[in-house]
Amino acid sequence: MPKNTMISDAWETALAQFDQVSKRIPLSEDIHQVLRNFDRMLTVSIPIRMDNGFLRVFTGFRVQHNAARGPYKGGIRYHPELTLNNLKALAMEMTWKCSLVGVPFGGAKGGIICNPKTLSKGELERLTRRYTYAIMPIIGTEKDIPAPDVNTNEQVMAWIMDTYSINNGYYTPGIVTGKPVNIGGSLGRTHATGLGIAYTIAHAVKYKKMNLKNLKVIIQGYGNVGSAVGKFLNEMGCRVVAVSSSKGGIYNPRGLSHTALIKYYKENGSFDRFPNAEGMTNESLLELPCDVLVPAAMSNQITEENADKIRARLIVEGANGPTTVEADQRLAKRKIPVIPDILANAGGVVVSYFEWVQDAQRYFWSEREVNEKLKNILDCTYEEVHSLSQEKKLSMRTAAMTIAVKRVAAAISVRGLYP
Repeated sequence: MPKNTMISDAWETALAQFDQVSKRIPLSEDIHQVLRNFDRMLTVSIPIRMDNGFLRVFTGFRVQHNAARGPYKGGIRYHPELTLNNLKALAMEMTWKCSLVGVPFGGAKGGIICNPKTLSKGELERLTRRYTYAIMPIIGTEKDIPAPDVNTNEQVMAWIMDTYSINNGYYTPGIVTGKPVNIGGSLGRTHATGLGIAYTIAHAVKYKKMNLKNLKVIIQGYGNVGSAVGKFLNEMGCRVVAVSSSKGGIYNPRGLSHTALIKYYKENGSFDRFPNAEGMTNESLLELPCDVLVPAAMSNQITEENADKIRARLIVEGANGPTTVEADQRLAKRKIPVIPDILANAGGVVVSYFEWVQDAQRYFWSEREVNEKLKNILDCTYEEVHSLSQEKKLSMRTAAMTIAVKRVAAAISVRGLYP
């Protein structure tokens, strides 16, 4: 993928999208100013003892956008190029995502500037626990509930939950979501984002009068989310013809086996020299012909520079903010629909909400129940967005943002200003 993707203008993109919708609604200037700003942005220093005995200080963040509709919710990512602006964009987008799908949370995001691939398990645990301790004053089951994100997983969530519980003196499973099932996690949470994207694709192709059988799909970023998308689309009869990791991609127009891809990646750490496939860069992979393109890597992958080279019939955003404002405009002119991230990849936060509810009740659901409830919410949301899009002749992104922003604005308005 392009270098420095995380330090590009993700925040400017998020802000521009919000400003455009604010003018269209139109939003009052008072509420516009509230939503352009953030409730809280915390920067913390995280000193830990490395395995070699030396002390190293990392920098971490927790950004909270708006809690008008409920506690803050958002992932924690570990990345060497993490920036505060990137987290601001993600936190704002999380506010819209929760609002759109009717989940009673506000948006947040956090993380640590680090490369977890260079850290031992012990160093990663110490880093996570110290970071948790540093942000403890602003998180809580009724305040802010973190979740996994880029380079974090169930184990990291378990460390956060344990650190928080020990410091509070009692078991607090609801402090994070995305935990292992045996300590309060939800069945279906691990694959929820990918399954949600697959549900969205299945719903979208009906309106495009396309057949799921042998639907040609390209997935940029075959990680936790992208590989889950590939798995479920394979099961639906689709043909995944190209995938990629951060080190590059592969292409076979006859299709790629999900099982073979996962096995090869686990053994080799990349898709380089995958049998019976053509190797290529992430940039060239985006420009291959296909029915559905799923950018599921990092932000700002489809830009003004490559938007005119995209040959997909439909784009479904698996990552957060993979399409710039300029690219959106070019794709619209070319009549290539884009299903926005706040709709397409909302499965993760929906099932995170389910997990939070189950933890509060100490009553857990079957995986079938979780998946059925997820599908119902995403199908209903898609219909609502599509209906507004057709009625007002809006792009799917503008329609989704309009619904989401209006709901948050209404919550701010009815709650009023204190003092």
